[in-house]
Amino acid sequence: MFQANLPTFRILPLQSLLLHEEHDTQRAAPLVEKLRLQGILRNPPIVLPLLDGTNRYIVLDGANRVTALRQMEFPHILVQLAVSPDTEITLRTWKHVIWGMSSRTLLAGIRKVKGLQLEKINPHRSMEAPRNAPVQIRTADGGVYLGKTRGSISGRVRALRGIVNVYKERATLDRTSQTMIEPFRRIHPKLTALLIFPRFEVQTILELAGKGEVLPPGITRFTVSPRALHLNYPLHELSSGKPLAYKVEYLNHWIESKVAKKGVRFYAEPTFLFDE
Repeated sequence: MFQANLPTFRILPLQSLLLHEEHDTQRAAPLVEKLRLQGILRNPPIVLPLLDGTNRYIVLDGANRVTALRQMEFPHILVQLAVSPDTEITLRTWKHVIWGMSSRTLLAGIRKVKGLQLEKINPHRSMEAPRNAPVQIRTADGGVYLGKTRGSISGRVRALRGIVNVYKERATLDRTSQTMIEPFRRIHPKLTALLIFPRFEVQTILELAGKGEVLPPGITRFTVSPRALHLNYPLHELSSGKPLAYKVEYLNHWIESKVAKKGVRFYAEPTFLFDE
């Protein structure tokens, strides 16, 4: 039998999973090659059931892994189900630091986003983007701009996708929790801007995903505790044409074997992994 405090795992049809954000094209293609080379699913995506009677699941973490396996035409995927009473789910928002394109080009592109108004504001205003604004932009030359929209949350999300589309293929970006642009000047000589996005509620993300409205890649950061890492599950058991019932039974025996061989370790304290 499984230990009571183990995370909940499921084998699910890939078609039952919904993304709440677009996958990162810069990451998905290399991930396909990595998965083929290694032959294992290192860390299972985390999903939450969409409680609308459709047997669909929202991917909280792992959009690129899900996309990669879809491109590889897998029928099923192994996931961690974030539904146990002891599971804690926290939603944070990433900022984007971008470099490699001019601030002028960036702002010109963003001004063309449908339904968005870009206003230059006092640089000493709050570092956080208001809830009703898709973005606050801090450029390398010291300018600060606020994007504004009118209407529904779906309209703001569409504007947010338009904003990120301006630079995601034309510049290099990284996710950060930093709200000040100054530290990046030393790191990136061709620094463009720091973009600060609004916070979202978990329920809002679920409702948007259920309607097919996805956020741009690299905006949300779900943290789930407890989290299963380094599972290293064999991909051939997911890619085969064997029935789902067989795959579920195989997973159960595989987990039981790991537990029996004391191959599972629980870290109660916050942990830094240096081999990711």
